[in-house]
Amino acid sequence: MALRIGIAGAGVLGRLLAFTLSRADHDVQVFDPASGPGPRAESGSQAAGWTAAGMLSPVAELERAGAEVFTLGVRSCQLWPQTVLALSEPVALQMQGSLLLAHRSDAGAAQRVVGLLQAKADAPYQPQSLTMDALRALEPGIQGPALAWLLPSEGQIHPVQALQALAAKASVQGVQWHWGSTVTAVDAGAIHAGGAQHRFDHVFDVRGVGSKPALPVRGVRGEVFWLHAPGVPMHRPVRLLHPRHSIYMVPRPGDVIVVGASEIESEDRSPVSLRSTLELLSAAHSVMPALAEARVVHTETNLRPALPDNLPAIRHSARKTEINGLFRHGWLIAPALVEQALQELKL
Repeated sequence: MALRIGIAGAGVLGRLLAFTLSRADHDVQVFDPASGPGPRAESGSQAAGWTAAGMLSPVAELERAGAEVFTLGVRSCQLWPQTVLALSEPVALQMQGSLLLAHRSDAGAAQRVVGLLQAKADAPYQPQSLTMDALRALEPGIQGPALAWLLPSEGQIHPVQALQALAAKASVQGVQWHWGSTVTAVDAGAIHAGGAQHRFDHVFDVRGVGSKPALPVRGVRGEVFWLHAPGVPMHRPVRLLHPRHSIYMVPRPGDVIVVGASEIESEDRSPVSLRSTLELLSAAHSVMPALAEARVVHTETNLRPALPDNLPAIRHSARKTEINGLFRHGWLIAPALVEQALQELKL
């Protein structure tokens, strides 16, 4: 039976829900404060998914996460290719693995991390040690690190392309988008936005940090740099294992490399700091010296939504479902969370 469904929030969860539910012939409406479906839309803070690197790294996340995030991540790595195939616009997706790297001076700390991943991950997912010759064959642009491991089951998705393609396909399927609509409350079967109450058979609250104070969610700051580096080859995501920083580098189409730090405990949305600039870009240069002539074409900060235990949560009540707490795992676990929530609701 087709239902009238309301969704509060048009980030990765909101768009996946809209795409999936409209594909099943439900009547779907989405409310979001952004002025439109594109990146860096005016009015309101943009969803955290726009800023993310899009790493699909269930094994690497085992350093700090547990079995729940790993299981959701493995399932999402199976779901993303199916979703991308169903979209009408191109979305860059690759599952050629990711790399863990370390400088010789950080060998002890790196070996502890790798040992932890080996202890937590099942045999097919465990890190594979690489010789320097093997590393150069995979990534000839990487010259600095002395230690490397391949995580063969991992990959990446292009967040900007995916968010735009999900919205476009959902629109074709009949989804109605209410842009510029700040949601003030979500009740059983109702979304309050734009000074009005909108009634539905069921509602989803997936606003992330915007769900405060109804949920005990906090924002965790993330910072990214986009480097334009023509002629610098890079094919898969890289994490540099460092005692103080969790730094990643992710290639994008158009000779762009995204450099970022996974988490900073702060709800500050101000521009990237001088300290972050020096630390992140120095680390990136230490991995790929050829980046010395890259151009910084964009910097961005955003807040990832985290619950007190840093774990995702799905909460069902009468005619209402809340999904939140994706923390630093948004693109990694979102498809599996949507699948789980809809299976529980039998939608």
